[in-house]
Amino acid sequence: LSICFRTVEPLEYYRRFLKENCRPDGRELGEFRATTVNIGNTGSITTADGSALVKLGNTTVICGVKAELAAPAADSTNKGYIVPNVELPSLCSERFRSGPPGEEAQAASQFIADVIENSQMIVKEDLCIANGKLAWVLYCDIICLDYDGNLLDASVFALLAALKNVQLPSVIINEETGLSEVNLKQKSPLTIRKHPVATSFAIFDDTLLIVDPTAEEEDLATGTVTIVTDEEGRLCSVHKPGGSPLTGAKLQDCITRAITRHKEVKKLIDKVIKSIMTK
Repeated sequence: LSICFRTVEPLEYYRRFLKENCRPDGRELGEFRATTVNIGNTGSITTADGSALVKLGNTTVICGVKAELAAPAADSTNKGYIVPNVELPSLCSERFRSGPPGEEAQAASQFIADVIENSQMIVKEDLCIANGKLAWVLYCDIICLDYDGNLLDASVFALLAALKNVQLPSVIINEETGLSEVNLKQKSPLTIRKHPVATSFAIFDDTLLIVDPTAEEEDLATGTVTIVTDEEGRLCSVHKPGGSPLTGAKLQDCITRAITRHKEVKKLIDKVIKSIMTK
């Protein structure tokens, strides 16, 4: 009976759970799905300069960072580039089609670009090798392998973990020839100045907040909101694409919970990185 009811009246089915302060998958309203991260050569992309695979429940996202050399732009001679791109291939869910990136993928790419900019996780000046001559370009490809809601939290997490895994070779410009010389034996990690973490909520019936929504929960929700904070508890970004308005008190509640989530995610990344270092 419940399967029929869930199919015919999904929202009513949901409300019965929410009344009891729980969700159909057994989680409490403020509970995240099981979160795991694999960094670097532990089954991620070997051709990338840094990579990470993040699972948030069934949502699975992989991020590969590829570093290339280029001339800085004429109007910012002392800066490198960061180019994020989020892909939602048809294999990750039947809701996405093959072909050029759809609206959701474009919005996610823009969101990631804003997070990089606002959080100052990587300062573009740090990517400059020789003023006006040479700089690093970081192509950050974020690909969703399995979509079950909350793409943004998983994407920001995968991006951060992959960037922490990047090792760039030392590059100098030969004074005599003017050509760049790359030393692959001498590598150093990227300078990551801030660690942004995203925490997403779905809003039900304009009032109730649930954290880390599944795809089904996103579809039934009257709105969503994503809060990005750094390790100092600073607000880097609030992403709210339309939907139900949020009161100041509700928003404050979201921010407080986002700061708690940040600590958990940071702990998880540090633990994985430490285990790689000791291998």
